[in-house]
Amino acid sequence: MNTAIIGYGVYIPRYRLKVEEATKVWGGNAEEVKNGILVKEKSVPAPDEDTATIAVTAARNALKRAQIEPQEIGAIYVGSESHPYAVKPTATMVAEAIQATPNLTAADYEFACKAGTAAIQSCMGLVEANMCRYGLAIGADTAQSEPGDALEYTAAAGGGAIIIGENGDDAIAKIDGTFSYTTDTPDFWRREMEPYPKHGGRFTGQPAYFKHILSAANGLLRELQLTPQDFDYAVFHQPNGKFPLKVAKRLGFPREKVEPGLLTPEIGNTYSGATLIGLASVLDQAEPEDRILAVSFGSGAGSDAFSLTVENGIKKNANSVPKVKDYLKNKKYVSYGEYTKSRELLVK
Repeated sequence: MNTAIIGYGVYIPRYRLKVEEATKVWGGNAEEVKNGILVKEKSVPAPDEDTATIAVTAARNALKRAQIEPQEIGAIYVGSESHPYAVKPTATMVAEAIQATPNLTAADYEFACKAGTAAIQSCMGLVEANMCRYGLAIGADTAQSEPGDALEYTAAAGGGAIIIGENGDDAIAKIDGTFSYTTDTPDFWRREMEPYPKHGGRFTGQPAYFKHILSAANGLLRELQLTPQDFDYAVFHQPNGKFPLKVAKRLGFPREKVEPGLLTPEIGNTYSGATLIGLASVLDQAEPEDRILAVSFGSGAGSDAFSLTVENGIKKNANSVPKVKDYLKNKKYVSYGEYTKSRELLVK
């Protein structure tokens, strides 16, 4: 495998909603909620932000970090479950906004929270096949949650962008391998024309999240003949703060290898952006020769696992764009009323 991450960037909206704001309206004990799911607050989009604007900003950051011309990008794939249009691609808007048009292929991806990593795999294939020089994979969401539903504590907004190219002197991290595990598991869904998703309680944990992440991770470890001891960091999809720590423990990863990429306690679950933003947070801190395991999860259900080795390119342009920690610090709290108005959750 001769593909690598050439550039990466993220965007996390400034606004935050605390768990206390939701419990004030719907009842419940805020401390019990926070301790139960290990989430304190979540990022929410401004009234003029959506998946497309989030994806564009993340993509611009990735381009600036990579220092390549937009016209060199031959493919753009945007993974999300909250595309602004039911019929009209987000990817074309991103391509136009970053001035990458018209000589490229583009498409929108959907696979719940793992659509962004599916986009990475597609870009890897195109680069390996010499069909394009660079591919841009984006995972971004402004996740939906019904008012009063348990998802309201975690359904957040944010996105990450990864530029894939051939491994070389400019590589930030070489992709050692990838492995996927997919089944038809009804743990989470939203039918056409329905405003909010539903979740199939008992399927959410063991049959869905844990089975798929464990299977994908173990499959990749077997394929590459590696063990958890060979990795310096691990990033797992983070629907809450508790699940990634549990799955890490079952795989044999100590907590200190997971915490650098565990962002859900601070910003909630950014869905398709979650694994990519977590990976970006780790890359912000990593050193050459560090090895990273990243495993996504998408309801429905599937997981994509990646092994990456950090290269010397990690030092290049490291301070040219905002880091994940910069977005974490730049925040403004909103009331529950401001949140519902901004998200147009109030029915007239």
